[in-house]
Amino acid sequence: MPIDPYILLLLGTVGLAALLPARGTGADVASGASTAAIAFLFFLYGARLSTREAMDGLRHWRLHVTVLACTFVVFPLLGTAARGLVPVLLTQPLYQGLLFLTLVPSTIQSSIAFTSMARGNVPAAICAGSFSSLVGIVITPLLAAALLGSGAGGFSADSLVQIVLQLLVPFVAGQVLRRWIGGFVARHKKVLGLVDRGSILLVVYTAFSEGMVQGIWHQVSPLRLAGLLAVEAVLLAVMLALTWYGAKALRFDREDRIAIQFAGSKKSLASGLPMASVLFGAHASLAVLPLMLFHQMQLMVCAVIAKRRAHDPEPGVTAPVSAAASRTAVGTGTRSG
Repeated sequence: MPIDPYILLLLGTVGLAALLPARGTGADVASGASTAAIAFLFFLYGARLSTREAMDGLRHWRLHVTVLACTFVVFPLLGTAARGLVPVLLTQPLYQGLLFLTLVPSTIQSSIAFTSMARGNVPAAICAGSFSSLVGIVITPLLAAALLGSGAGGFSADSLVQIVLQLLVPFVAGQVLRRWIGGFVARHKKVLGLVDRGSILLVVYTAFSEGMVQGIWHQVSPLRLAGLLAVEAVLLAVMLALTWYGAKALRFDREDRIAIQFAGSKKSLASGLPMASVLFGAHASLAVLPLMLFHQMQLMVCAVIAKRRAHDPEPGVTAPVSAAASRTAVGTGTRSG
């Protein structure tokens, strides 16, 4: 099972923040740089999303509504139900992080990769992930305000204004300027991808530095982390089962069911980390811990599932073979008679 190299970088960044947290003026500089990095990150998201592709994808609206329902309805309901695990398995801060995990959008890159590996509907996975990211910019903060309330770092009207300015405005600006910079963004996709990941690393360093300075990590014990991993494993298993068998009950074909399973059961680290930084402020370090753990878990489990789906028989291939075998048997019976 694969270990995402980027997770190792994230863990290294957390270790750096633990050993050398930003303090004083350094913390102010890191916070300002993190704010700018988040705005630039969502500007690039807007510049990359093709409006034409998104509109074309609307023709498969049943699939996209199903994925959005899994991402922003079923996941949050399960997260709300997990409140009963406090304080038996989870502390209140860890539960808030778990609940926030259930509110963030779906992934794009890994959903596409696993859907392709499993021979599913790749265009549908592309559109589903894009729609989820777009809707999440608005829906995730609203759900956080409704479900987390004051727990989300003192969520208030000022927080909503900050989210609009830091996330939504850069995204819209990227969409508006896409006509002129879209080609540049497409040509330098790999380089800008490194900028993406570097920005997220900066966000993680800033968040965990604040957590170290405030002594938040004294609230987490190995037993609590084990409890969190167990809860997330159950959450992932439930969503994988619901997306697969639920899509079957809704009469989607195999290719669409694969896209729904991978897009509807996953959560985006790239979108979730910057959002958590804005929503939780100084408490973001504990808030993003469940998301980081879930991200690695979903990659490992979905990689195994995708490889197994890749070996499924092609639809319509086994039936002709069986028919041919039946004709042979009938012919043989006639000759022997």
